[in-house]
Amino acid sequence: MESIIKSLSSIYSKFRIHFYVQVFSRIDSGKNSLTTVETLSMECIQALGNPTIAEFAKMMNISAPNAAYRVNSLQEKGYIDRTRSKEDQREYHIKPTSKYNSIYRANLSYIKKLDERCKERFSEEDLKKLGEMLTIIDKELIPELNTDQYRKKDGKKSF
Repeated sequence: MESIIKSLSSIYSKFRIHFYVQVFSRIDSGKNSLTTVETLSMECIQALGNPTIAEFAKMMNISAPNAAYRVNSLQEKGYIDRTRSKEDQREYHIKPTSKYNSIYRANLSYIKKLDERCKERFSEEDLKKLGEMLTIIDKELIPELNTDQYRKKDGKKSF
């Protein structure tokens, strides 16, 4: 079991490091550069997929004014767009722009490269089992990070 902990920790670290190298090597320098906190914020926005500012605040466990400040900064730098909610005109949804998506795509290309390496190294049966296990880990074994819990439910706020 200890080897699983070491392996998961190592893989997680490698993904994180690769992503941050991509982020910090591709962003503008100066006033439009992403800070570390803004990078983490963008990861959460990406994970939530077009959240409201309130949903983003809940996921980050920050106050609404703090979330609004971060959103304004990210919008000024060109990393997110905000659109008024069709359901509730008082709310805005936020989503990454193509400027951020170009950075994120570099991370996805690395994941695709890993997928190709796995296909070369493992049998189809092993890959199927690995896929099943990863899906279980994602959907069942990490419930505290299920992004649905940060969303509105039945038109009512979930927080």
